[in-house]
Amino acid sequence: MSDDKRQTGSPDRDRISLSEDYEVQYWTQALGVSADELRAAVDAVGPVAEDVRNHLAQRR
Repeated sequence: MSDDKRQTGSPDRDRISLSEDYEVQYWTQALGVSADELRAAVDAVGPVAEDVRNHLAQRR
């Protein structure tokens, strides 16, 4: 990915990067959770999107 933050491209659909605001926004909308819930899920299971989805599904 480019270091130019104006060229964000599309988020990686397999991994969740909490260091990029646009990715946090994408994933919170895609998963229907708050930024805090997303961060907690990534802290619990790591950045792999499928693992985060499964973790969040178990908590509901």
